[in-house]
Amino acid sequence: MASFNRVYLIGNLTKDPELRYTPQGTAVVNLRIASNRRWKDKSSGEQKEEVCFVTVVAWNRQAEVCNQYLHKGAPIFIEGRLQSRSWEDSSGQKRSVIEVRAERVQFLGQAPSAQAQSAQAQSAQAQSAQAQGISTMADKGAEVSQAIDLQAEEDISWMEGEDKSAS
Repeated sequence: MASFNRVYLIGNLTKDPELRYTPQGTAVVNLRIASNRRWKDKSSGEQKEEVCFVTVVAWNRQAEVCNQYLHKGAPIFIEGRLQSRSWEDSSGQKRSVIEVRAERVQFLGQAPSAQAQSAQAQSAQAQSAQAQGISTMADKGAEVSQAIDLQAEEDISWMEGEDKSAS
C-alpha cells in the first residue's frame, strides 16, 4: 500500500522559538504555530473562524536560524512531515504527541533590519514632504513601489533542513 506524509502550513508563531541542544550537541527548536481557517456558515450566513495550534520541530542549523530570526507573531511557511513520538513522564504516565518535523521553513515577513530601514525611510520621506508642503499621488506610488521592492529583496528564502537521506 502506498503512503504519503507531507504537511504544508502557513501561520504565525504563538510564542518565541524554544532552542535547546541534545546531549550530543545537536540543535533542536520547537515552534508553536497558529493557523486560521475562515468560512461562511451556510445556514446562518455569518463568518466563522477556527484556529489550529501545531507544534513544529526543526533541527541542526535550521533550528539555530529559526531561533535567531523568528519571534512571537512572525508569519512563516512550513513544509515537512508528521512525526509521532512517545515517552513516559515523571509521574510514570505514558504520553504521546504528533508534531510536524520541518524540512523547509520560509520566513514570510521582512527581516528585522529591513523593517527598521523601511520605517526610517518612510519617516524621512514623510518629514520631507511635510516640510515642503507637497504630497502628490506620484510620491505615494513611488513610496509603495519602494516598499514592495524592499519587501521582495529582504524576504528570506527557503532554507534547507538536515540531509534528507539521513531521515
